[in-house]
Amino acid sequence: MQNSQHAVAHSSTEPKQQEIKINLDSSSRFDRPGTEELVPSRYALKVGEIDVMVVSDGVLSLPGAMLGHNADPAVRGAWLEHNFLPPDVLEWALNVVVVKSGERTILIDAGLGADPDLNLPRAGRLIERLEAAGIDLTSVTDVVLTHLHMDHIGGLLVGGVKDRLRPDLRIHLAAAEAEFWASPDFSRVSMPPGFPDALRHAAKRFLNEYGSQLRPFETEHEVVPGLLVHRTGGHTPGHSVVRMASRGERLTFAGDAVFQVGFEHPDWFNGFEHDPEEAARVRVRLLRELAANRESLVATHLSFPSVCHVAVEGDAFRWVPGPWGY
Repeated sequence: MQNSQHAVAHSSTEPKQQEIKINLDSSSRFDRPGTEELVPSRYALKVGEIDVMVVSDGVLSLPGAMLGHNADPAVRGAWLEHNFLPPDVLEWALNVVVVKSGERTILIDAGLGADPDLNLPRAGRLIERLEAAGIDLTSVTDVVLTHLHMDHIGGLLVGGVKDRLRPDLRIHLAAAEAEFWASPDFSRVSMPPGFPDALRHAAKRFLNEYGSQLRPFETEHEVVPGLLVHRTGGHTPGHSVVRMASRGERLTFAGDAVFQVGFEHPDWFNGFEHDPEEAARVRVRLLRELAANRESLVATHLSFPSVCHVAVEGDAFRWVPGPWGY
């Protein structure tokens, strides 16, 4: 208040105006210490008797071309503009799912973690947000991994996390995925520089650290009653989706089988797809099935909380965001 006191000697009105301004500045600050996150980072829902929580691991900034590197740049640019998105950088959501069923707590994917060689400051928030949601790492009985890209396993590689997990933790992963990362093929991808090496390093480290806890499956595996993990391939050879069903309600966590642009342009190739043509076929089959049975969809890179439905729109599809259950 030194400034306002000094002003009293010059004007009888200025101190009051200055005081009001100071108070407004203080009250309008949403980032002051002690304030909890004001942007929601977790969203809970039920699928019949199964408790589901979508948790945001943050966002990942990537070149806009990554959403369709086989598309005409002008057409891709028009799509971005039509969706009020910048032409050069796309913010990819990073969604993780936690499922509670009976005595089991199942983590589906594990976020990005913190790779020191990549500048990704707004991602890798999973562990702190699980704790904020009251989910103790020691309560996690199972982990289901859709695939071994680093933005799906990195949270388990953060220092100190493994020591906090149960020694009898079961990690469910398609056998084809583990086999692929023994000698991965990057000949068909279109990634920014540095990402292939970071992906190789993360997958190798994960298999070394958690290999003894893997529970590989060939085509599909029922983790608990009503929760089935099914290998689709495409995005990676062992990429899988998780299907939940209880009391007539259904939800699919699609991992990286579906991206935002994939509804209108399912034939566009994502830069991280190791077999782009097969990934497109997987995407179309899955979206057709979800539209037909009207089940809910959650995917890693759809805007948080990503809970939505799929509708058929001519030869393509339409993303129908689900209403928030307040």
